[in-house]
Amino acid sequence: MNTLKFPPFFQSYMPFKPLALMQKALPAIAFIAIGSLAASASAESIVLASTTSTEQSGLFGTLLPAFKKASGIDVKVVAVGTGQAIDMGRRGDADVLFVHDLAAEEKVVADGFAVKRFDVMYNDFVLIGPKADPLKTSGHDIVEALKKIAAANGDFISRGDKSGTHAAELRYWKQAGLPDKMGSGYKACGCGMGPALNMAASANAYLLADRGTWLNFKNRAELAVLVEGDKRLFNQYGVMLVNPAKHPHVKAADGQKFIDWLLSGAGQGVIAGYQIGGEQLFFPNASR
Repeated sequence: MNTLKFPPFFQSYMPFKPLALMQKALPAIAFIAIGSLAASASAESIVLASTTSTEQSGLFGTLLPAFKKASGIDVKVVAVGTGQAIDMGRRGDADVLFVHDLAAEEKVVADGFAVKRFDVMYNDFVLIGPKADPLKTSGHDIVEALKKIAAANGDFISRGDKSGTHAAELRYWKQAGLPDKMGSGYKACGCGMGPALNMAASANAYLLADRGTWLNFKNRAELAVLVEGDKRLFNQYGVMLVNPAKHPHVKAADGQKFIDWLLSGAGQGVIAGYQIGGEQLFFPNASR
């Protein structure tokens, strides 16, 4: 058997037998390690499937630590487009859904894959584009702005990822009478809000963004908010528990604790208090 060997100068400062001491210590070390693993395995946690805008806006960096402090429950976020998040709920790959596409949310509840939907908060979408606004889109009418972009074959970056933002964008193109005639400058990236904004900044292109992610976006280059204030740009977020009757492994109790806290005065207060540069990103409007 190999024995542990220490350099002579180190041994001269050790008034004990290293190997004997370690042999005595090993059972205690093993006990501590097993205890730590058990504690880790039993730690309460839930999986939250959510839109990229809630993560990339920075909201979760404030919201989830506050919930952990109040409940002891960890929230593991999978940030994807709303469509993908809802698909995760249908498969039972998440415990809670926090998304922003009302029609899709109501359908997943009607189909029995989520228990009930609650309003949580809102903000708005904005049309981002070059500060110089060469296509003269600036104003308060998203539909007219899109018509100008399409007519000029202007550069436009679409999320193209079946997210809530993408679904809203497609609604606006349809309202403009151009659901399949967006112009030759239209490009779908199939990506999250942050990467789409980076692409638009690089190409000096137009795109639709949620205001929260835009406010937290650092690489703005020559981009600016051009269209805002249109009532059609309202952006509502909802939360739902994945139905444990469909997927028995869903952590329904802990998931419901998160939802209840999110809708409570404490959770709504954290949402209201989240600001960047003195500007509020989300506005709580919980419903029960």
